Amino acid sequence: MKKACLTILTSSILFFSNLSFGQIGVQAQPKNNFWDHVRFGGGLGVSFGNGYFSGTISPSAIYDFNRYFSMGPALQFSYQSGNNFNTTLYGASLITLFNPIPEIQLSAELEQLRVNQTIELEGGNFEDKFWNTALFTGVGYRNGSVTIGVRYNVLFKDDEDIYTTAWSPFVRFYF
Repeated sequence: MKKACLTILTSSILFFSNLSFGQIGVQAQPKNNFWDHVRFGGGLGVSFGNGYFSGTISPSAIYDFNRYFSMGPALQFSYQSGNNFNTTLYGASLITLFNPIPEIQLSAELEQLRVNQTIELEGGNFEDKFWNTALFTGVGYRNGSVTIGVRYNVLFKDDEDIYTTAWSPFVRFYF
């Protein structure tokens, strides 16, 4: 009986110690943390002239799939006022960025904005509320975290759009 107990005890010790020593040579694989690939930023804009003001803030986040391709959501709020009107815009967009080389950034952005506009007329105020959709393609020069460029709204229509032109400059930053 002593011999059987000693054999079971010795076998158990050898079995479990072999399992624990077998783990020493295995190195833990680094975790692919989602947040290590997320960058935050967006854009700011201010424009003013003779009786005109426009201010925009657009925070966003992008996920870097690799060093060339990124994508993410953005929010936008904008206020515009002039001699006889004021407009508030708010909404969201989805932006896709492609960097063929580190200095050049190509972009595509689908934007959906709610427009609340008041125009002062001689007979009273005219109020208009509607949704505006834009699809921008852009190109910019990228220097570190900042990109400066121009974008074009391929859905632009002169008589139906909230923008005065299909072309617009941008400054975009991500950290």
